[in-house]
Amino acid sequence: MKILIGDDHLLFREGLCRLLTQLDDQASFVEAGTFDDVLSLARDGQDFDLVLLDLQMPGFPGFSGVQEICEAQAGTPVVIVSASEAQADVRAALDAGASGYIPKSSSVKIMLSALNLIFSGGIYVPPAAILGDGPGVGGGSAAPGGGGAAAGAPGAPALTQRQRDVLRCLREGKSNKQIAYELGLSEGTVKIHVTAVMRSLGVRNRTQAVIASGDIPT
Repeated sequence: MKILIGDDHLLFREGLCRLLTQLDDQASFVEAGTFDDVLSLARDGQDFDLVLLDLQMPGFPGFSGVQEICEAQAGTPVVIVSASEAQADVRAALDAGASGYIPKSSSVKIMLSALNLIFSGGIYVPPAAILGDGPGVGGGSAAPGGGGAAAGAPGAPALTQRQRDVLRCLREGKSNKQIAYELGLSEGTVKIHVTAVMRSLGVRNRTQAVIASGDIPT
């Protein structure tokens, strides 16, 4: 798993790196301390599996900047990790295309649960932002007692492009090792994506995933 972290605090970036190795112990990280650096990295052709972005870094142009990052990394979850817990910021970030919004005050358990929810195709928002929210946010909690919600278009499950790539390989009958080689991922990362695809489709094994995926484009 290759992760881009944009935050102007070195100590916080280092903490995120340590935390995210719990998702994939072979994860690699690319770090940036300014918005311009994040955007440059997002646009230079690198294929990231996750982008974590702070709202207060130097050069941040507002929520149009979130949209720029999302467009530069189409199909990759872009998640806001911010000290702000204002409903307006949460909604603006999601409107700009973010796949989730995690307050920096969140516990390690909540952050990991939120990211797992996002990798399964959901959208995580903090509990405070759900209260009084309009249509489009709802569903189960991201962690026991942790709050959060999944949002997605009705009908077909919301899969990231990487998950669609993995699903295509599953349809071709490839093993995790073969998928890892073809997509340039570690086997651990492939397992995470396979689990996310199965969870999103509501199935328990690879064969059921292929059957249940029906006409989902990959």
